[in-house]
Amino acid sequence: MVNTPFFSIIIPTYNSSEVLEVAINSIIKQDFINYEIVIIDGGSNDGTLDIIKSYALKYPNSIKYISEKDKGIYDAMNKGIDFAQGEWLFFLGSDDYFYSETVFQDLYDFIDKNPCEVVYGDISGVAFNGRRSADFSLTDLINRNLCHQGIFFNKHVFSKVGVFDLKYKAHADWDHNMRWFFNPEIKKKYIPLIISEYADGGFSSVNGDTVFDKDRDFKIIEYGWKSLPPEHVLARASRVFSDSSFKISKRFFAFKCWFFVQIRKRL
Repeated sequence: MVNTPFFSIIIPTYNSSEVLEVAINSIIKQDFINYEIVIIDGGSNDGTLDIIKSYALKYPNSIKYISEKDKGIYDAMNKGIDFAQGEWLFFLGSDDYFYSETVFQDLYDFIDKNPCEVVYGDISGVAFNGRRSADFSLTDLINRNLCHQGIFFNKHVFSKVGVFDLKYKAHADWDHNMRWFFNPEIKKKYIPLIISEYADGGFSSVNGDTVFDKDRDFKIIEYGWKSLPPEHVLARASRVFSDSSFKISKRFFAFKCWFFVQIRKRL
């Protein structure tokens, strides 16, 4: 393995002993070998750490880990961003796994031919009755999220748009996806490739996020008012401006967005 890995695969874990080896093995079996595995464990007590240590001992140049209490999966993912050395980062659930042994090579070849900062592809899972396409439009992301199990990020994207917001317990990835997907300065490409097998029952799929649900209209206009079709901005800006539960600063921002989009609409 070279000193600087091309891919860093970040795996947040907590009491994942029954599934973790499948995830790790799906990485180790890849044809493309310029990668590192970064495991961020939340202080497991079920044997997960023993599994991690055994793999790290066997693959000392490819696997590194930390184990300490954290504030949840997105805190672990943020720690992984800081800990990772790779050029491209990917977040793999401990109960998910890569779909084929050629995923890394396919991604490497695609990135080489399509310079960009984010590459996102399809996933497969029982929850979707097979393949779920990630060929999203801007307005698609308003209504449904892109799964992080299908997204590769150039590391500097996090310097541009920030890391995961911990106030969102189940949908911090949706908030983050809006930041880069709606940003016209972030170069992104869709690849028609199944990236991973998604295990239904992950935290975000079974837990609601009332804080994100409350903020969602505001986030859509905050990140997307310059790029989304006017009708999607105007309706949400009007709702936020009329909602007294939002801070005055957010309501004023919503009014400004409404005003400028109205001007843009008339040009």
